[in-house]
Amino acid sequence: MAGKKQFDMDTVLDAAMIQFWRAGYADTSVDDLSRATGLNRSSIYSSLGDKDTLFLRCLDRYAARYGDKYDAALSCAVSEPVAAVRAFFDVTLERIADPELPDGCLIAQSAMAIPVLSPAVAAHTRQALGFQSLRLRAALKAGRMTDQDAEAFAVHLAAVNQSLAVMSRAGASPEQLLAIVDVTVDALSRALRARNRAGGL
Repeated sequence: MAGKKQFDMDTVLDAAMIQFWRAGYADTSVDDLSRATGLNRSSIYSSLGDKDTLFLRCLDRYAARYGDKYDAALSCAVSEPVAAVRAFFDVTLERIADPELPDGCLIAQSAMAIPVLSPAVAAHTRQALGFQSLRLRAALKAGRMTDQDAEAFAVHLAAVNQSLAVMSRAGASPEQLLAIVDVTVDALSRALRARNRAGGL
């Protein structure tokens, strides 16, 4: 008796993630996922779950993959908070510049689609979006920002980071995206210098 068709789960999940990333949740059908992964519909349902379940797995996969990169970038925040934030944005700019990847950001794209998502998927998307502010807040506090300033800048930096993905999808040039990052990092640098001067008084 022939055994079940074998496939590499990581490869299949990456293919599904790219499909959702490229087309968005609402515009991706199970047939699209079948074509992207090479699995028939019954194999998708039996091995990967329904569309919502598979999307959540892909969203978690995306968040973990880039979350690890963001965490590594922010690891020097204790001694060099400005350099850490610059490195954080570099992760995004490098992803945007990669010709092998779709434009934009799967999390930002999903957040904009929240009105058409199921409650469970919408809640998961909000959580994934919130992780970015949390890691930035922790990094800025490690860089000795006050709780209030760390909170304000974390929300702002996360918003800028998501806007880079949206603008890249709309056709903004690499130079325009870099200019946005430069202004944002400069604002943080000036805020930290002002705090240090005040602390030295």
